[in-house]
Amino acid sequence: MSDTNQDARFEDGAEAPLRLIAMDEDDLQVISTLVQDAVFPASEIAWDARHRRFALLLNRFRWEDAPAAKRKGRPVERVQTVLSIADVLKVQSQGVNRGEKDLILSLLSLSFNAGKDGMGRLELVLAGDGAIALEVEALDVTLQDVTRPYIAPSRHTPEHPE
Repeated sequence: MSDTNQDARFEDGAEAPLRLIAMDEDDLQVISTLVQDAVFPASEIAWDARHRRFALLLNRFRWEDAPAAKRKGRPVERVQTVLSIADVLKVQSQGVNRGEKDLILSLLSLSFNAGKDGMGRLELVLAGDGAIALEVEALDVTLQDVTRPYIAPSRHTPEHPE
């Protein structure tokens, strides 16, 4: 049998880019887990108030691939990802100076505090006591990988000692 007639292996799908949408808190928890320890320069924060869209270009650690990398003895990976939030009414931040173009931020988690009629506050918790809070009309978060994975520059899996 030639190689072209073989079935694809399950692991061949590991290179497929992620595209996930969160419209409730359970979905958001999945995205939050995947963006934990993503890093991004302050210059990659964008808020289009007119179109009510907020976005970050993240360098996301590929948590979904880390077990396979460890098992196969290969380096862990990161991938560039756009985290986009729709229906944003207001943005507030703490510990984020967008004018500091070389400032690198690390995203730890996302959480949603629901209000009335689907409105609420989406919080992006950053390392070092930083945070970005978005008042949203409805929870509508998209995570989309936009590049091929690359070897993580540190070559290490992020750790969170208790």
